[in-house]
Amino acid sequence: MTSSSVVFTGGRFYAAADPRATAMLVRDGRIGWLGAAADAPAADAVVDLGGALVTPAFVDAHVHATDTGLAADGLQLSGVRSAGELLEAVAAFAAGRAGDAVVLGHGWDESMWGAPRLPDADELERAAGGRRVYLTQASVHSALVSRSMLAACPQITGTSGLVKEQEHHLVRDKALGSLTPVQRREAQRSALRLAASRGVAAVHECGGPGTSSEADFQSVLGLSGQGLPHVSGYWGELGGAMKARELGAVGAGGDLYADGALGSRTASVRSAYADGPGCGEVFVSAEQAAAHLVECVELGVQGGFHAIGDAAIAAVLDGFAIAALTVGVDRLREGRHRMEHVELADKAMIARMVEFGVVASVQPVFDALWGGPDRMYARRLGVQRALASNPIGAMYATGVSLAFGSDAPVTPLDPWAAVLAAAAPRNPVFRMGVRSAFGASTRGGWRAAGVDDAGVLAPGAQATFAVWDTPGGVDGGLPALLAGADAVVPARPVCRRTVLAGETIFEE
Repeated sequence: MTSSSVVFTGGRFYAAADPRATAMLVRDGRIGWLGAAADAPAADAVVDLGGALVTPAFVDAHVHATDTGLAADGLQLSGVRSAGELLEAVAAFAAGRAGDAVVLGHGWDESMWGAPRLPDADELERAAGGRRVYLTQASVHSALVSRSMLAACPQITGTSGLVKEQEHHLVRDKALGSLTPVQRREAQRSALRLAASRGVAAVHECGGPGTSSEADFQSVLGLSGQGLPHVSGYWGELGGAMKARELGAVGAGGDLYADGALGSRTASVRSAYADGPGCGEVFVSAEQAAAHLVECVELGVQGGFHAIGDAAIAAVLDGFAIAALTVGVDRLREGRHRMEHVELADKAMIARMVEFGVVASVQPVFDALWGGPDRMYARRLGVQRALASNPIGAMYATGVSLAFGSDAPVTPLDPWAAVLAAAAPRNPVFRMGVRSAFGASTRGGWRAAGVDDAGVLAPGAQATFAVWDTPGGVDGGLPALLAGADAVVPARPVCRRTVLAGETIFEE
C-alpha cells in the first residue's frame, strides 16, 4: 500500500475505543481516526470493507519458520497410524522426488497408533531407497532416522533409529545443514506467507543450539517486515544474552531448554511417566537459570526458558528466586522474562510466576490435540495429571501475563484454533473467555516482545489489523467460535486482508 493515508470504511470494528465504529483512518502506519463512516476524514485512498469485521491482527508467540515451511512441502506424517503406514509413506515420497536430498518429514505420533512399535533405521533405509531420512516426532524433540543418516553422524552409536535430545540435535544439524541458503530462505518465506494469510502480522521466531543455526536464525530475522509479518527473534542459549543481542534477537530465551517434551518422554517430571521408565531430565539447574537471568538483567535483554514438566518449571522458578536476591524483584519483573509452554504448573508455581512477573508463552492447541482423559497426555502421565496440564485459564485468573502461539510446525499456524482451545479446554476448570483468549493472541504477543503500542484498534496505535469474513456470525464483537445450544459449531472466520503498520502483507 503506497498511499500515506487510507480510510477503511463499511466495516465492523473490534475496538473498545469506539465499539460502534464503521470506518478507520490509517495514516503513516498508525490509526489516525476511528468512528462513523459518515464522519470519516478525507484520505488518499478509500477501501470498502463490504461489511467485514476488522480486529487487531494476531501474534504467534512461538514459531520455527524453517521447519514450518519445510513441513508444508515435506512428508506429512500426522495421519499415519502404524510403523507400516509410515514406511509406506516414506517409500511413496522418496519415489516421487528426484535426486539424493534428505527425506524430511514431520508429525508422526506413536501414541495415536494401535501398536506403538517404531520402524528401525534399516527399515527406513530400505523404504527410502538408500536416501537419508529425518522424520521429526510431533513434538520435534525426537526423530526417526535412517541408517545412512546415522552414518553421517559418527558421534552417535548403538541407536535403533530413534534419536532424542543431544543425539537428535546432532542429526538435526546434519539434516537441516543439507539445505542451501536459497532453500532455507524459501521455506521461511513460505511459513511467513502462510502466517500472514491466517491474519498473523507478527511472529516470535525461537532458535538456538539444537534448534537452528545462527545463519538460519538471522535469515528469518532478515525477512521481518519485507512484505511479510514482523519477526521478533529469541535465541535460546544458556549464558547467551550478549550473543542474542549480537544476532539481532529481542530476547535470550525461547528454546533455551530446561527440559524436553511430553510426547518424547523427555520433559522433566516429578513423578515417573505412566507409560515408560524415568522422569525425563532437567537440563538447567536453578543456579544456571539464575546466572542467565542476572546476565540478562544486567545487559537489558529479555530472558526466558523452555520448561514443560513440573520439575523443570520448579527449577527455573527457583532460579528466578535466586536471581531476585541479586538484582531485586522489581528489576527482575521489569524484564518481562518468559517461560515457554509451562504445561505442568501447579497453583504454587503460578503464584511464583506472578511474583516474578513471568510471561507465559503457551500453546492452547496442545491441550486440544493431546489433553483430556483419553489422549497422549493421559497415556504419558495418567488421567489425573493429564487433566491438570495446561492450566492456562488458571494462569490468566491468577494474573500471569499470557501470549499465545502455535509452536509451528508442532501445531498448525491457526490462531483462531488457539483462541477456541483456550475458551473450551479439555478440562473446563481452565476455561477462559473468548475475548480474554483473543487478547492473549494479539496484544499479549506484542507485550511479550516489549511492544506496547500495538494489538488494539485505537487512535494513535500501530495500524496492525486483520479483516475477516465471518460466516459463523459475530458474538460479543468477535467471530462466533463456540457451539450454541444446538451443539452446532460455527463456521470459522476467513482472513481477507492482513495489515502490518499500515502495509498490506496479505490480501485475498
